Amino acid sequence: MKDLQDVSATPVQALVRPHPLRRLLSGVWQALERARTRRLLAQIEQRDLADLGLSHADRLNELEKPFWR
Repeated sequence: MKDLQDVSATPVQALVRPHPLRRLLSGVWQALERARTRRLLAQIEQRDLADLGLSHADRLNELEKPFWR
C-alpha cells in the first residue's frame, strides 16, 4: 500500500486555461465522441444492455439527448 500514488490532488496543469481554439476543438471532439457512442448504444441488443446493467428506458433517455450534452 505504500507504493500507491495520491491521485486526489489537482495537478497544476489543470489550473491553466487552454488556448480558446484548443478549447473549441476539444468541445467539438467531445460532441463527436458522444454522438458516436450514442450511435453504438442504439445498435446494442436488449440482452447486451442487461449485461451492461442498462434498461431500455436508460437507453432511450440517453439517445434523446442532443449531441452537445
